[in-house]
Amino acid sequence: MDKLRALQCFMSAAIEKSFSGAARALGVSVPAVAKMVTALEKSLGVALFERTTHGLTLTTGGEGYLRSCAPALALLDEADDQARASTARLRGTLVIGVQHVIARGCLTAALPRFHARHPDIGLDVRDFKRATEEDMNGLDVMLVLGWPNTPNFVQRPIAAGRFIVAASPAYWAAKGTPECPKDLERHECLPIRAIDGTVMDLWTFTRGTQQESVTAKGWLTTTNAHRDMVIDLAVAGHGVVRLLDWTNLAELATGSLVRALTDWESAEAPPVNLIYRPGLRRTARARAFIEFVIELFQELEQVRGDRVQGTERPPWLRRHYERSSAIAARA
Repeated sequence: MDKLRALQCFMSAAIEKSFSGAARALGVSVPAVAKMVTALEKSLGVALFERTTHGLTLTTGGEGYLRSCAPALALLDEADDQARASTARLRGTLVIGVQHVIARGCLTAALPRFHARHPDIGLDVRDFKRATEEDMNGLDVMLVLGWPNTPNFVQRPIAAGRFIVAASPAYWAAKGTPECPKDLERHECLPIRAIDGTVMDLWTFTRGTQQESVTAKGWLTTTNAHRDMVIDLAVAGHGVVRLLDWTNLAELATGSLVRALTDWESAEAPPVNLIYRPGLRRTARARAFIEFVIELFQELEQVRGDRVQGTERPPWLRRHYERSSAIAARA
């Protein structure tokens, strides 16, 4: 048995949760992957997977074996990359976990530029729900907005976003433009749930030494995954949306969305974090992508004209599947 090849098949099957997915990723046949994994199980005397009609699930022994093998395989990948980097262009595949708001707001438009610089690096971009050890399994680099808790990973804040409120010109003409945050109480606001499920309906603003909070109420609340629905409805004149100032620049530039309360600032500025496993930066292709993303957000700050300092984790994130306004009221 080729032990290294068997380990590669095992790890790929664990990531893809199927032999067929592993076969596609490795460019081999499904029987070849199944044969390698079965041989590995026999040599260890341990069942690594539970096989069902719905796919593969790691056994307890399989989970432990994966944790033990992953660092060694990562070191081998790093060694391969370092050897190639001295003689050839960067190549290989990077698996990127990115939240929809970051992908839609700035990353998508920039990816062709990265591809032009590194045409032999393939990017496998995936969505995720939370920055947890389980959800990060199989990912090389993550881009996370907010305040994740990832003690076993490198977590590097690279920028921050400032919330603004906006609506269509027709909406402001019909309902009136708010002069202070409290005026939003008489408007149809369209709050969004955070990825942990909390409805972000407590909108807090500052102006000098003043601070005002308002509970955003309206006829629609959406999950973070359906953020575009809220934007489209706001553009169509159906309510007020709170968005990050580096997203939806096109709508703001064309005037289909018009910002209000321009003399007030949001009290919350969620940071944008790069998260990756210790040692990954030594991998040439990962280092190239990390440096590219840092450069991208530096450019966005130049467009905005200032650097926003990320704020600390807000108290409402301590409770899940509630409203931030209700959590704050009990604090």
